[in-house]
Amino acid sequence: MLYQLAEWLHFEGFSNLIRYQTFRAGATLLTALLIGLIIGPRFINMLRVRQGKGQPIREDGPQSHLAKRGTPTMGGLMIVTALTLSLLLWMDVTSRLVWACVVVTLGFGLIGFLDDYDKVTKYAHKGVPAKVRLAGEFVVAALAAWLAVGETNLYVPVFSNLYIPLGPFYYLFAIFVIVGAGNAVNLTDGLDGLAIMPVIIAAGTFAIIAYLAGRVDYSSYLGIPHVKGAGELAIFCAAMMGAGLAFLWFNAPPAAVFMGDTGSLALGGALGVIAVAAHHEIVLAIVGGLFVMEAVSVIVQVAVYKRTGKRVFRMAPIHHHFEQLGWKESTVVIRFWIVSIVLALIGLATLKVR
Repeated sequence: MLYQLAEWLHFEGFSNLIRYQTFRAGATLLTALLIGLIIGPRFINMLRVRQGKGQPIREDGPQSHLAKRGTPTMGGLMIVTALTLSLLLWMDVTSRLVWACVVVTLGFGLIGFLDDYDKVTKYAHKGVPAKVRLAGEFVVAALAAWLAVGETNLYVPVFSNLYIPLGPFYYLFAIFVIVGAGNAVNLTDGLDGLAIMPVIIAAGTFAIIAYLAGRVDYSSYLGIPHVKGAGELAIFCAAMMGAGLAFLWFNAPPAAVFMGDTGSLALGGALGVIAVAAHHEIVLAIVGGLFVMEAVSVIVQVAVYKRTGKRVFRMAPIHHHFEQLGWKESTVVIRFWIVSIVLALIGLATLKVR
């Protein structure tokens, strides 16, 4: 918005500076961080008053989690608010790719909010029926795919200009990536600080990837697909990072607030649409490998248990498995953060190893 305002008012000096996407990305990150830190305490107090008992805690989970009773959830509202306000301030409002990200963030955030609200009011774990929630996610993802998809090729990392032409099926693939990413992050959000830091790491990684993909010179040199306007996605990634860091300030152990489905679905879906828009969907599976591991652990656990009646893991998602093995919560979280950093570096390495 400031970008268009500077152009309209002919503020030449400021207009020249604000044209740089790197400047606006930094400004967006700091703005989102500041907004999040300012509104955080009020949001948490409001949630605590309105929710009373807070998020329901699983009785069959690690016993250490029972001490978290009364902690409010829906902290994702704070993330989405800080992200959206900072983004509207610094983004290029004509960017279809950024609007696709906004659609998913707000759409998935609303679905997550309804799920959290149902859990809190009924003080139960079920929430909105899974089929209803997934149907809503697919509708939102389809709209985002329509906005974000330009060409319909699936590019393979490591190899220069190697792609699979999917044609119309690419839209179905894109929808699957967006919905899958949203639910994978949702499954990861089970310990204080566990999900938000890997999201920040992945957003920072894709800020670099999107910026490079949006530049003809850099994308040509690296042999990655050039996507016109993809550089604006770096602004969105920066907003995610700033809002995420502000949330982490309050979510650090012991958490004063939980993200809830409101935040995890919104942020995961946003990562999915960014990867689709930048044509680095396979790289997302690498950078977000932690989220993939968490989702696969649940799928394997359920499939094997239904077939044999036996459990592969002591408890799924897999972060609970390590807790049941005797790892402290902080140990699990920090080690998973390290895994996320390593995976992000591997994902970035695919840009040059071609």
